[in-house]
Amino acid sequence: MKPKNIVLLGCTGSIGVSTQKVVSDLPEHFRLIGLASRENVDGMEAAVRKFQPKAMAMTNRAKAKELETRLGKPVLTGEHGLVELATMPEADIVLIAIVGTAGLEPALAAIRAGKDLAVASKEILVMAGELVMSEARKHGVKVLPVDSEHSAIFQCLEGRNPVDVKRLILTASGGPFRQTPRERFEHITVAEALKHPSWNMGQKITIDSATLFNKGLEMIEARWLFNTEIDRVDVVVHPQSIIHSMVEFRDGSILAQLSVPDMRFPIQYALTCPHRLPNSMPPTDLTKIGELTFETPDPEKFTSLRLAREAGRACGTMPAVFNAANEVAVARFVDGQIRFTEIFETVEKVMCAHRPVASPSLDAILEADQWARKEAERVI
Repeated sequence: MKPKNIVLLGCTGSIGVSTQKVVSDLPEHFRLIGLASRENVDGMEAAVRKFQPKAMAMTNRAKAKELETRLGKPVLTGEHGLVELATMPEADIVLIAIVGTAGLEPALAAIRAGKDLAVASKEILVMAGELVMSEARKHGVKVLPVDSEHSAIFQCLEGRNPVDVKRLILTASGGPFRQTPRERFEHITVAEALKHPSWNMGQKITIDSATLFNKGLEMIEARWLFNTEIDRVDVVVHPQSIIHSMVEFRDGSILAQLSVPDMRFPIQYALTCPHRLPNSMPPTDLTKIGELTFETPDPEKFTSLRLAREAGRACGTMPAVFNAANEVAVARFVDGQIRFTEIFETVEKVMCAHRPVASPSLDAILEADQWARKEAERVI
């Protein structure tokens, strides 16, 4: 296997740092040739000095200037900089780990430049799944999942006939409130919501895990990534986070992918598939884990799953609205402006007010995103 040239957009977040560890673990197999971050100058400087990429970018122009001064090297800026990195002629694969809509344009640019895409940013497939997958088919490139849940399904589906698939089953840790009574939800604090039982993630993703909006987003992602109806995507709570997801086939058999909860596993597989390489990651000792348990998520407490299914059925611009309204509601909850339960209420009100546009262009998707943010602020 010749070394694979990787462009990493979002190199200083949790996924980006884990990707750096994967590359460091297998230096003979990977080269980081492009690195980008929004505004973390210290993280970017450390990564650039370690991996010596051919190009780098920061979306924050002031921070880009600061990095230029520290390194004495040119730093690309803004969205144009991300697109330039995503279309580097030498790149074999572009891994996008940017939170928010900033990853959409470089993702499409990478696909149109013939680059395989590794997706860690939920917004890419939630907001523009129909467009992204259509472009990938048109240009003959792969869209590879980095999320542990979608990676698990991807691995379980390899070599399988799609007509044999009955159901995709996403596993959820259940977050910190799976056993919390519904009547307590109105009094949940930000500090409580940020205590995730299994994963160490950023603030937005951790809150989404507490509300199960993360699973709702993953349901919509799976709908596009695996070209299936949203009603064939289910969620089961699995507190140990060892089974990362499952596929049920029409003969009743279920395949599952297991490992200890470490994002380096799905990141490495996205970069090496269909090959598997030895590494220094922790082994999965089932005798020490002891037991694997499963529960049905409470639909009364976590209306996020119902809303996600409705958004996935409506398609068009509705998933973008679902995502944007949730982002605003989470930010307002963290700011102390709304209660935990109002995250769910805000998203539902915004969705009810939206008239989805079918098969939208990127401009229509971004317009719906902006409308939903304004409507969410108005509702709040």
